[in-house]
Amino acid sequence: MKIAHIALWTRDLAAQQTFWRDMFGGISNALYVSKNRPGFQSYFISLPEGPTIELMTLPELGTGHNGQEFTGWAHIAINVGTREDVDAMATRADQLGILASPPRTTGDGYYEAVIRDPDGNLIELVA
Repeated sequence: MKIAHIALWTRDLAAQQTFWRDMFGGISNALYVSKNRPGFQSYFISLPEGPTIELMTLPELGTGHNGQEFTGWAHIAINVGTREDVDAMATRADQLGILASPPRTTGDGYYEAVIRDPDGNLIELVA
């Protein structure tokens, strides 16, 4: 088995599409506009080695877990290759002002840096 895709609610669909394309080399499909759910729009972003990220939006997104749609996840970890790749992406993220935590070796043995997407969701870059 493998993950087919990961879904992310966002308030800024265009900013997320650009982020996943520019930071991770993702390839986007055409904008999907639902005919059954007014206001729902999405993109699927295919990453070079998976998984696929589904970016979704609605005009009114909540911010809590009380049965309504909301933005974000706790974090997602993406293996970007080598320590050098983590360092390079962290440097780029720092220049863009989205570096949340610089590269380090964690207690569980990962070499990682943490960045934020346009909605502030955390993404661990690991090697």
